[in-house]
Amino acid sequence: MTDVLLRTVRRVGTSGAPCDVRIVGGRVDAVAPAGTLDPPTGADTDVVETDGAWLGPGLVDHHVHFDQWALVRRRVDVSACTSAEATAEALAAVARIGVSDLVLVGHGYRDGTWRRPARRELLDGAAPGLPVVVISADLHAVWCNALALAHCSALVGRPLTAGDDGVLREQDAFDVTAVLSRVPDDVLDDWAAEAVDAAAARGVTRVVDLEMVSGLDRWTRRVRAGTDGLRVDCGVYPGGLDAAIARGLRTGDVVDGTRGLVRTGPFKVITDGSLGTRTAALTSGEGVLAYPFEDLVAMVRRAVDAGLVPAVHAIGDRANTLALDVFEAVGARGSIEHAQLLVDTDVDRFARLGVAASVQPEHAMDDRDIADRYWAGMTDRAFPFASLHRAGAELRLGSDAPVAPLDPWVSMAAAVGRDRDGRTPWHPSERLAALTAWRGSTEGGRVGVSVGDVADLVLLAADPLAVADSASLRHAEVLGTAIAGRFTHRDL
Repeated sequence: MTDVLLRTVRRVGTSGAPCDVRIVGGRVDAVAPAGTLDPPTGADTDVVETDGAWLGPGLVDHHVHFDQWALVRRRVDVSACTSAEATAEALAAVARIGVSDLVLVGHGYRDGTWRRPARRELLDGAAPGLPVVVISADLHAVWCNALALAHCSALVGRPLTAGDDGVLREQDAFDVTAVLSRVPDDVLDDWAAEAVDAAAARGVTRVVDLEMVSGLDRWTRRVRAGTDGLRVDCGVYPGGLDAAIARGLRTGDVVDGTRGLVRTGPFKVITDGSLGTRTAALTSGEGVLAYPFEDLVAMVRRAVDAGLVPAVHAIGDRANTLALDVFEAVGARGSIEHAQLLVDTDVDRFARLGVAASVQPEHAMDDRDIADRYWAGMTDRAFPFASLHRAGAELRLGSDAPVAPLDPWVSMAAAVGRDRDGRTPWHPSERLAALTAWRGSTEGGRVGVSVGDVADLVLLAADPLAVADSASLRHAEVLGTAIAGRFTHRDL
């Protein structure tokens, strides 16, 4: 392990007076005025002159689907398409160039504000003779042509039927995405390694990976092969609960042979759909619920009794009430993932029950127009970040990548500004202070760096707590990232 002396840094959360920071054995060993600390005495040392860079704790993305993020980076991006016709034409243009894979896969369509709906015939004509699948931005729907429905039915092992729109939703969509994600281990590992480097370049030191098939063994293999630029907590879904219990997995347990980088994550259970797919469960009766209350309670209690901390997906207000009721019935702490629409009486329950709100602020920017259309009259309680903070709830920020970019600066900017692309802020009363957004993006909500801390660190060109506007925060310049003092990204 290399010991490090960082010279002439300014620590986030302080007056900004230049100092030296010494790292020994992967922890912060000493902090003193600039020019006064001696380098570590070990044989393997690194003295880094930072010229006044700002030093903070490493950043955490509390909700990602990492393999999907790695895969999406190689799929056809249709997120900028504003109609079904434009989406089909974008895919047709790729098909004309030539496709080496058996299926042409696009990603990122958002049909909530399209003037005309998706139609299967558009994709049939886009690439005749080729299966075409477009995965929605929120991952809760897939739009297929006729060939893709037949092809994916064979892969899934059961008939998949869709109407004239060619759209499959919720579990059918998840199953199609799963079979399309089957690539050789070595190929996916290479793509994941590139995505790890990209995350490290944005200051990320840990992610909570909520892939539907637990990544515990995949990440163990990757770390042992040298992909060691992130700490990864791997979630467990209901389909893997029996196996996790049989293996004795508990949330927070470190996997042997991964140098502390891979841990068992939370128990993830999905209660409803999504806003973009219009399947979020609302008190009005719209949307879908995945499980009856009694089944959820039994499942979550079993996971908790086995040592797994629950992370419950809830988008709509009805689903969030249900999720909070489950936490109350089980008597467990954990998190609600998304918490996008809440009835007023549920806001205070997060803090009272010890349930963290794991939110993805960029979703509010992506979906503001969809929310205005489908949640009309309710958007004053949509993405209620400030209300949750004022009520004392713990906020954890994330991306839900590939739904939004795996970039904590994007998340913080959306939380702080509630704006993007020059548009006026959306429900600005729900904006967070920069300090609150920063705490929600760091390990354990830390603000700065102190003696004794694990040296998971980020070096920045500017003080993130003093950035004047959300656009600047969104494009923050990261100069270095380190895990236990080992640089995973360095641009000094």
